[in-house]
Amino acid sequence: MKKATLALAVLAAGTTAAWAQPSTVTMYGIVDAAMKRTSNANPGVSKNTLANSGLSQSRLGFTINEDLGGGMRALANLEHRLSLDTGTTAGSSPAGVFWFQSWVGLASNDFGVVTLGRQYNVLFDLNATTFSSYKYSTYIDQYKPELGMTLNNRQDNMVKYKFVGGPVTAELQVSAGEGSAVDKSAGGAIKYQSGPFAFGGGYLQTEGASAATSLGKKVKGTILGGAYTDGPIYVNLSWMKNKFDAGANVLAATYAAGFLNGAALTALTTGAGAPATSSQQRDMIMFGGTYQLTTQINLGAEYYHMEHKIDSTGAKYKSDFLSFVADYAFSKRTDAYFEADRTNFKNGEGYTNGASRRYQAMVGLRHRF
Repeated sequence: MKKATLALAVLAAGTTAAWAQPSTVTMYGIVDAAMKRTSNANPGVSKNTLANSGLSQSRLGFTINEDLGGGMRALANLEHRLSLDTGTTAGSSPAGVFWFQSWVGLASNDFGVVTLGRQYNVLFDLNATTFSSYKYSTYIDQYKPELGMTLNNRQDNMVKYKFVGGPVTAELQVSAGEGSAVDKSAGGAIKYQSGPFAFGGGYLQTEGASAATSLGKKVKGTILGGAYTDGPIYVNLSWMKNKFDAGANVLAATYAAGFLNGAALTALTTGAGAPATSSQQRDMIMFGGTYQLTTQINLGAEYYHMEHKIDSTGAKYKSDFLSFVADYAFSKRTDAYFEADRTNFKNGEGYTNGASRRYQAMVGLRHRF
């Protein structure tokens, strides 16, 4: 009896010690707003707005990190996107999304990280961490043609595995179709970083999981690129490709609306006069850089060139995009910025309002906590 009592006491002590491992919950966020002027909001008419989220999308999130002992950690993340100018939930696709990220996972020092839920896909991860357009902002929320190429940026119902071994980072993802918009996926990415150089490649295939998203039709995305960082200098170069099965709903597959000045595009979706379900592909090359002029001032520019081909008609279209940002840091958390961009569609493509060219400029304020 004494031996049994002693054994139970030891077991209870061990259990208590395990439960006593440190756990943290961290709240974080970004609040960002900008005064924006856009030309050709309607043909020949400019528009002034107070834009929610100029450089970065405003958000509020919570991360959970618990030490389980033995090199194991429990992880979780909940992240909500909001419209700072109106205090409402940010518009999103598919409609009704409240948590833009919502996942739980386990991390091991030896075996990597497994996460389950709605989260960034491997193409977005590769672009954002390896050869993003801007070093200090990753991308411009009001002008982000590269994100139209990463197949929605996030997928629902995802299982993702990440492993870091020395200079190599590898990711794999899979998600089963459950009848929601484009949530059946499989893909992977690999990144190599050594000294000032970083480069990598990724591939992702999504498949329509319902009639609304062209059941069974596939969309394939490929990304290759690299970057070089040396003191105040950062330069990047990448190539991205999307290929659509005939019959695929291109809009549903890429959430193409909103990547350029918040307007839906014919140029990145159907092409001039082509049906939305035509078999088609698009290629984008982007390159640019950032230069830290002083401890407070960062300057950057990025150029994007896209070629859009419609296989069923043989049509080929070209588009050029250019952006520039000057950022002034008041502190590590608060900065002000000026941004300007130019969009030029050719060969008859353009915005849904008929315009083929558009300029935008904005002055904004951002705080990160």
